Amino acid sequence: MQTWPIQDAKARFSEFLDTCMRDGPQMVTKRGLDTAVLVPLPLWQRMQVTTRLSFKELLLSEEGRSDDFCVPARGNAKRRPGSGIS
Repeated sequence: MQTWPIQDAKARFSEFLDTCMRDGPQMVTKRGLDTAVLVPLPLWQRMQVTTRLSFKELLLSEEGRSDDFCVPARGNAKRRPGSGIS
């Protein structure tokens, strides 16, 4: 991944964008610190599809509150013999 100071990314945006499309994600720095990444749209779309919600986000989302979200009944787990749990 190539790193671009923000001044260069702004001044040469067309080249910055072309490099991103050709070579993949490009890092932008501001005052020497990594600040942002420009990624090609197809990569961004794949990342959005594969990103999963955290457990907290799932519980707070509408999806986590629906009636279709089933939690298995407790007490049906099979125990290994000799585990000391009856």
